[in-house]
Amino acid sequence: MRRALLLLTMAVGVALVVCAGWQNWRVAHEAVRPQQTRAAQRPSSAQSYTAQGTAESADLAGDGEASELQGKLAPQFSLLDLEGKRVSLGQFKGHPLVINYWGTYCGPCRVEMPWLEEFSRKYASTGLAVVGITYDSEVGREKIARMTRGLGVSYPILLSDAATEKAYLSGTAVLPMSFYVDRTGRVIRTSAGQGSKDELEARVKESIAAGASVAGGR
Repeated sequence: MRRALLLLTMAVGVALVVCAGWQNWRVAHEAVRPQQTRAAQRPSSAQSYTAQGTAESADLAGDGEASELQGKLAPQFSLLDLEGKRVSLGQFKGHPLVINYWGTYCGPCRVEMPWLEEFSRKYASTGLAVVGITYDSEVGREKIARMTRGLGVSYPILLSDAATEKAYLSGTAVLPMSFYVDRTGRVIRTSAGQGSKDELEARVKESIAAGASVAGGR
């Protein structure tokens, strides 16, 4: 009898331990689950950035925000470069062209610019030209030049003005903002926010190919 009572007591003790463990697991699980849900909803790193360099909605990345200029002739501009020389859109007539709006404070811009430099060299034989237009000209030419040198950029960097910003950006503050122009001067593709290197190269190839028949017929 005594042995049976002892076994019963031990069984009850084990049951209480198991029950307590189960309750603790449920409490911990319920506490963690909302955190896991929030983590799953957290924005990805491949988002676009505004002029202030903060993340915006993912649908602005890559081709997500189509510019009103797509399918139209690129607006004319005449801007000063970092050496004080005036550069106009007309100087690139007959060339496939990438116009890249960027800012010194824009991290994704600094990622893309070395890629654009690489493409400008890789496709130089096709006549491809790349032009960077800095959104924050007020920081001064010296700082802009120092940054572009550090990125290994040799293509022209131009200082933006209000008229050009109105023509190209249409009130948006998403950077980088790129316009891919064919040999006829038409904007065939735009992109807002940082894309992948492969995406950028595909757009470059598209701009090179788009006006090839026109160039060949001259």
